[in-house]
Amino acid sequence: MPNIRTVLFDLDGTLIDSLRLILDSYHHTLAQHGLPARTDDDWLKGVGTPLTVQLAEWRDEIGTIEAMIATYREYNLKHHDRMVTVYSGVLNVVREIKAAGLQTGLVTSKNRHGALRGLNLVGLEALMDVLVCADEVTNPKPHPEPVEKAVTLLGADPATTLYVGDSVHDMNSGRAAGVLTAAALWGPFRRDQLELAKPDFWLETPGDLLNLVTIA
Repeated sequence: MPNIRTVLFDLDGTLIDSLRLILDSYHHTLAQHGLPARTDDDWLKGVGTPLTVQLAEWRDEIGTIEAMIATYREYNLKHHDRMVTVYSGVLNVVREIKAAGLQTGLVTSKNRHGALRGLNLVGLEALMDVLVCADEVTNPKPHPEPVEKAVTLLGADPATTLYVGDSVHDMNSGRAAGVLTAAALWGPFRRDQLELAKPDFWLETPGDLLNLVTIA
C-alpha cells in the first residue's frame, strides 16, 4: 500500500451530489436560448469538464457561449442551496484525513466562485488546504495541469498524492499528472464506464478512502 500523504478531490459527483442541478441547468440553458433539447446522457458525457468545453460548439457564434454560460450560472446559483447535498460519509472522512495530518486539495472544473459556494454550503471549505479551479488554469481536466498545479502549490510528491474523482476526466488528469487515482463509485458513473481510465483504486463508499491513507 502506498504511503499517501496528500489527497486531492474533485467536487461535483465526488464530494457533493449536485448532478440533478447540473443537468437541469443545462436543460434550462438550451430552452432559454431556443436550442434543441438534449438528454441527460448527452450532458453526462461531458460532466467533469468546464462549461466552456460543454458549450464549445456555440463558441463561433459571437456572444452566444458567453450568454449561455451566464444563463447556466444564474439558474445554477439560484437553485444551488436547495438542490446540493454532501454525500453521506464524506464530511467525516475528510475530517479524519485532515486530523491525521495529511494535506488536502480541491481540483475542480468549476470556477472558484461556484466551488466555494458548494464547499461552504456543506462545511468543507475549511478542510481544503488549496483550491485549483477551472478559471485558474489554462488547460482544464482531462489535461494534467489542474492536478499538477495543486501538487505544486502544496509542495507535494506526486508519488504520495492521490486524486479522488468520479469521472474519466478526473482519472485521466490524475494519471497524466503522475499521481495515484481513485474512482468514486457513489457518483453518477458506473464502474464499467470508468474502467477504460484505469484508476489505481476503486472506492465503493467514501469510507473506503480511509483504508488507503495512513491514519496515525
